[in-house]
Amino acid sequence: MNARTFFFAGGGTGGHIYPAVAVAEKIAALEPTAKIHFLCSTRSIDAQILAKAGFEYTTLPAKGFSLRPGRLVQFCIWFLRSYRLAKKIIAANDNPVVVGVGGFVAAPVCRAARKLAPGPVPGATLPTGGRAKEIPVALLNVDIVPGRANRMIARWADEIFVQFADTRQYFAASKAKIHVVGCPLRSGFENPRPEQAIKQIGLDQNKKTLLITGASSGSENINEAVCSLLQKLDSFGDDWQIVHLTGHAHYGKVKQMYDGVKIAHKVLAYFDDMPNLLAAADLVIGRSGAVSVAEYAAAEVPSICLPYPYHRDRHQYLNAGKLVEAGAAVIVDDLADAKERANRLWAELQNLMRDGKKRRQMADACKSVARLDASSKIAERLIKL
Repeated sequence: MNARTFFFAGGGTGGHIYPAVAVAEKIAALEPTAKIHFLCSTRSIDAQILAKAGFEYTTLPAKGFSLRPGRLVQFCIWFLRSYRLAKKIIAANDNPVVVGVGGFVAAPVCRAARKLAPGPVPGATLPTGGRAKEIPVALLNVDIVPGRANRMIARWADEIFVQFADTRQYFAASKAKIHVVGCPLRSGFENPRPEQAIKQIGLDQNKKTLLITGASSGSENINEAVCSLLQKLDSFGDDWQIVHLTGHAHYGKVKQMYDGVKIAHKVLAYFDDMPNLLAAADLVIGRSGAVSVAEYAAAEVPSICLPYPYHRDRHQYLNAGKLVEAGAAVIVDDLADAKERANRLWAELQNLMRDGKKRRQMADACKSVARLDASSKIAERLIKL
């Protein structure tokens, strides 16, 4: 049989692409003859991550779903175009397996796979009825509450991989096999080397590190809250330093806010080597996307989570809640009132920066949540499909 091709469909955020890359890397290690191809969005973050990972990819023109009349028409047009292009690409490859990884690009690809059936292998006997085996379709869902695209894909999936057992209820109507495996993480989390991040960024290895991150795109609200506290943070300058990842869109504004700040700091638009940077951190302030909370736990770093407040299902609150239940994190509401948001953040932040014993307890609690074998388990299952 010719080498199989694994298509990973989805993107638009690092939270969709990074878990897919983690699984793809494991497949490449377990089955070196396998071909791996990503069908992703046109957003720059997808190309940025995939180019560095070294996997081939094709961008699709799909757009997010909206019920607004004009946008709904556009959604349908671009869904159909993406579906046709994906169908053509998948059909041109041998023994394909399609894995939806979330985002608006995933749905037309998984739909295309379900509509296709590969041609018979030369010399093989077709099953009764003369039909070739359908193309396997799998779904990777790492948030507690699945998004609209993943709920759609579930009806076409043969296998669904989830991070949390709570997610099973949302796929109750699906005929797919559901596996609770955790969140696939990049291989760097298995053997982190914090000294590399310390050297690359130019940190003082004798000081504790406060890491601020708004995930791959940055968070204006987190940036604003932290910047309003910089003068207060100066009082911790003898023992602490700051690494602030702003997101490309916010870098200039945040960088300017640090002018004259006494506490040692490094302000960066983006930093790719999060396994090593999180391992070097003593405390992190950040969002609580599904991948983020899994990374905090894997790195055994205490976290102050500010869940993104504008999702209707509030899934980032639920994600962070798993860390809070374990004693590994605290939640600060990302309030519309910027002053009150900053005040609540400061109340938690100053206490944790002063209390080394509490931070150590939270770091130890991460061990009960962390699952470092998710990517291996998923890869092994996909290879058997």
